[in-house]
Amino acid sequence: MSFEVDLTGRAALVTGASSGLGRHFAQVLARSGAKVALAARRVESLERVCEDIVRDGGEAVAVPMDVTDAASVREAVADAAEGLGGLDILVNNAGTTLVKPVLDIEEAEWDGVLDTNLKGCFLVAQQAARAMREHGRGGSIVNIASILGLRVAGQVAPYVTSKAGLIQLTKVMALELARHRIRVNALCPGYIETDLNRDFFASEAGQALVRRVPQRRLGQMEELDGPLLLLCSDASSFMTGSVIAADGGHLVSSL
Repeated sequence: MSFEVDLTGRAALVTGASSGLGRHFAQVLARSGAKVALAARRVESLERVCEDIVRDGGEAVAVPMDVTDAASVREAVADAAEGLGGLDILVNNAGTTLVKPVLDIEEAEWDGVLDTNLKGCFLVAQQAARAMREHGRGGSIVNIASILGLRVAGQVAPYVTSKAGLIQLTKVMALELARHRIRVNALCPGYIETDLNRDFFASEAGQALVRRVPQRRLGQMEELDGPLLLLCSDASSFMTGSVIAADGGHLVSSL
C-alpha cells in the first residue's frame, strides 16, 4: 500500500516509537521525506529503529523520553527541535493499557494508565506546540486515540477513560492553537494486528471479537498510513479538531 505524500523538509517527533504502531508511524513519515525524532524510554530499541530508517535512506534521531515526567518531556522535545531544526509534526502515540475488572483496579494502576495516556499526551503536545509557536511556521499534532474513546468495552476502564479524555483534549487544543497555525487532530484506530496481540486474536475469544467488526477482519498497520499522512500533511490544511476512525466499521456495528 503506497501513498504519495511529500513531507520533505518537515521535522516530526513520534512518541512510543520503540515498537509497534509508533515504530511503524516513524518509518512511514521517514519514507515520506520527513526528518524524524523517535522518543521512548527504551533507547536501545529506538536506536535500532533509527538505524533501519537511515539504512533505507531516511533521517532519524533517538531522544529518550518518559512521557509521565514533565522534565523529561521538556528536555526531549527541546533536543528533538534542536536536532531537527524545528518541529512541524507531532505524532502523540505513547500509551499503555490494563485489563482488569473495575472493582479490582488499584489506585496506582489507574494512575499508571491515565498518567501515560492522558497526562503524558498533554505534556508532550504542550511542549511540541510551544516549539512550533517559537519557530513560527505552524504545525500538525496528531493524537493517537482509539475507538474506545468513542465507545465502551469492559475490563479496560482506565484505557477507555484516558482515550475519551484525549479526544476532548484534541478538540480544546485545536480551538486554542489555531491562531498559531497549529492543527490538532485525533486518529482513532480500531483493532489493528500487531506482534503483541496476534496470539490473542488467534484464540477463540479473539476470533469472537473479530466477528463483531463489520469487515470481519483485523486492520493492518499499513492501513493507518493514509489517515496518518493526511493529518500530518497539508492535504488536511483546513482540518483541526477532527476525529478520524479507522476501524473496519466497528463503531457503526449494531448494538
